[in-house]
Amino acid sequence: MDIADQATTGGYQPWSEVTPDAARRLLIAAVEAFAERGYHATTTRDIAGRAGMSPAALYIHYKTKEELLHRISRIGHDKALEILETAADVPGTAAERLEAAVRSFVLWHAAHHTTARVVQYELDALAPEHRSEIVALRRRSDAAVRRILADGVRAGEFDVPDVPGTTLAVLSLCIDVARWFSTSGHRTPDEVGALYAGLVLRMVGARQGRDGPAAPQAAQK
Repeated sequence: MDIADQATTGGYQPWSEVTPDAARRLLIAAVEAFAERGYHATTTRDIAGRAGMSPAALYIHYKTKEELLHRISRIGHDKALEILETAADVPGTAAERLEAAVRSFVLWHAAHHTTARVVQYELDALAPEHRSEIVALRRRSDAAVRRILADGVRAGEFDVPDVPGTTLAVLSLCIDVARWFSTSGHRTPDEVGALYAGLVLRMVGARQGRDGPAAPQAAQK
């Protein structure tokens, strides 16, 4: 575990939103524990111990273990939405915007793979009201990618008969990086981002030439 993925990506410092320091330490400890053992197998004592604090100290900042998971999930999904909407809104062709969206989304999931595993794969552990809140954010992320694909189809840049299905495929491909990425592997987060951007452009049949960007070169092993 990389101390809850403390390396910055694009100027982003994980958990800088969380104050005071004790609350941040507990949240980072929770990310580590949830990623390693799963939400249901983790106890509040586990989390407090990793943070070097007493179990009683946890309840000063978080009422329940589920509140911790909700905070982690909300911050992570807000960041994912920011990445995708930023790419969807920048000027450029649909292919350029899709390349930027996939590259940056994959980069985040690789660079912050431990955090992303918790954010993306512990959704069902949230309380119903919190799950509904996060699902709404995921729908907005879906809409950002769907908008890029639809724009590309209208412009004749993409050959995508099923935009909703392709949107799901693109997002699933990107998110899965968090499951397998390892810092001990042969590829850097940047290389994986470039590789996946090229794969997705080919998936949608992006037109190459002067009116659109060439697919990024696949990273070499």
